Amino acid sequence: MPYRKIVFANNEVYHIVNRGVADSPIFVSPKEYQRFLNLIDFYHFADLTTNFSHYMTLELKTRELFRQKMKNPLVEILAYCLMPNHFHLLLKQIKDNGISKMLANLQNGYVRYFNLRHNRHGPLFQSMFKAVRIETDEQLLHVSRYIHLNPTTSYLVKSENLLSYPWSSLAEYLHERKPIFTNPSLVLALAGGKKSYKNFVYDQIEYQRELNKIKHLTLENS
Repeated sequence: MPYRKIVFANNEVYHIVNRGVADSPIFVSPKEYQRFLNLIDFYHFADLTTNFSHYMTLELKTRELFRQKMKNPLVEILAYCLMPNHFHLLLKQIKDNGISKMLANLQNGYVRYFNLRHNRHGPLFQSMFKAVRIETDEQLLHVSRYIHLNPTTSYLVKSENLLSYPWSSLAEYLHERKPIFTNPSLVLALAGGKKSYKNFVYDQIEYQRELNKIKHLTLENS
C-alpha cells in the first residue's frame, strides 16, 4: 500500500494533482467537468448533514439555502484547473486532515459517478494524489500561474483564449466570472491586484524563464 511522506498541516498551502490511471481521460464531457466542480464545492465543507446525491435531488432554491448554511470548511480553495486527464488544486488546510478528507470524498464520489455514467468498473485515478507544500509567497504566485497556464502549455487552448477556458479559476481571479468556492484574494494581494496578476500570468517570456526554477516545486514531473 502506498505511504504518503508529506504531512498536511493546518494553515499551510499545498499544490494537489491527480491523474487518470495510465493517463486515461477523467473528463470527456462538459457535464463531467461541472460535476467535479460541484463535488469540490460540496465536499470542501465539514459536518455535512446529507450526501451529495441527495443534495443534488433538492430543488434549486432548497439547495441554495442548504449551501448558504455550509459555513465550516475543511480547506480553503485558492485555485483550480481541470484538464482532460488530470486536475490541479491549490488548497489551504483549515481543519485537521481536511485535505485528505476532502480528496477522499471528492475522488470517491466522482469515480462512482463516472463509472456509472460509462458503465465501467475499477479505479479511475492513480492510487494516491500528489502533493507539494507551498513554502514561500513567491512559490505560491508561480504555482498559481503554472496551474492557470495548464490549458495553454498543454496546447488545449490558444493563449488568446485562455481566459475563456471554463474549467479553471483564472476567470475568477480576473473578475470575469463570480467565484463560487474559490478565494483568489491571497494570491491577488501578493501579485499587487488583478491587473498585475493578469500581466504576470500572460507574461510568457517570464513564465518560460521561471519554469525551470519551479519544476521541482510542481507535480507534473514528479
